[in-house]
Amino acid sequence: MARHAQPSAPKSLSRRSKAVGGLALTTLVGTALWAWPASGDDHNDLADGKQPAPKTASSPDATPKAPAPKAAPDLASGLLRAIPGLSDIVRKQIPKNARQVLVVSGRNGDSYESRVVLYTRAKGADEWRPGHAWDAHNAAHGWTDDHHYGDLRSPEGVYTLTDAGGRLPAPAGTKLPYDHNHDFVAHGTGVEGEPLAGAFDYVIAINYNRVPGTSPLDQQRPDGAFKGGGVWLHVDHDGPTQGCVSLKPDAMRDLLRTLDPALHPVIVMGPSGR
Repeated sequence: MARHAQPSAPKSLSRRSKAVGGLALTTLVGTALWAWPASGDDHNDLADGKQPAPKTASSPDATPKAPAPKAAPDLASGLLRAIPGLSDIVRKQIPKNARQVLVVSGRNGDSYESRVVLYTRAKGADEWRPGHAWDAHNAAHGWTDDHHYGDLRSPEGVYTLTDAGGRLPAPAGTKLPYDHNHDFVAHGTGVEGEPLAGAFDYVIAINYNRVPGTSPLDQQRPDGAFKGGGVWLHVDHDGPTQGCVSLKPDAMRDLLRTLDPALHPVIVMGPSGR
């Protein structure tokens, strides 16, 4: 997550220590953080929650059954009958109208290293086509299915993606509503002391505890401030986040050009195997 300042002032982070933890989908303790945390749980240093205005078959014998095979590709087309690496429970949580699914797979429940792959399917089709795969970072303490503000864990789950923004103008071809706003600025240093400059050049809001259809800077927290918020996809700063998922600038630009509201994109995020 990128961190947009929450209702209260500066939070504190600490140096490494790995843990776990969403829906169907944890690593570090560190040093004190400034008003704009590394990423996740609110990145806006805004007083009183005020928001800046957006700019712009097998036979029945005694032989034990083999485990269900993983999703196999259609060798002729490269298509997949199901998105691999997801549990049946998680697959059922993906909306039926979603034709773009961004899968963030953490190395394990305690790691802040992830792999991101975008899957798409054609209208009326059931098969998924895998796209680019990118390395990414998630929260310092890894993952959790019960995220709370300041726990340094990324929330597991399936969330819609409807809004974007950033300090820089939207890349040509961006389809999501985009708030070009100079308030997308990260100050100070990250969990491991890395500079945060440029982390919010491009962001895509993950609809965890937020109101869809608003700028990523919006401070409304429907489930309460204690559940955290400000969980974004944003530019990587070469270190763990406070809850967000961060990718290199080129990957963020590719996503902004590719994610399409008409295809109802969602993100599925959590430790590998969930």
